[in-house]
Amino acid sequence: MARVVTGIVLGVAFFSVLVMALMKEAQVECEVCVEFNGASACRTSIASSRERAIRGATSAACVVLSAGVTAGIQCDNTPPASLHCND
Repeated sequence: MARVVTGIVLGVAFFSVLVMALMKEAQVECEVCVEFNGASACRTSIASSRERAIRGATSAACVVLSAGVTAGIQCDNTPPASLHCND
């Protein structure tokens, strides 16, 4: 019984430290709107840096706007129509 309780306590402690580390890592939130092939989509991303947040939001918007690998790459390389970040 003591092993089970010890295992649960250690598991909860590990999970708590992991969640806190991930929350501390995410510091920048960006909303990106992309226009591609006559359509537009806006998505938000949270990351540890401005560049990563922009890239994540752009990729998420391009998933909606493009079909296929080639179109996805082209969309990812399209400059955002609008960009708003909270540093």
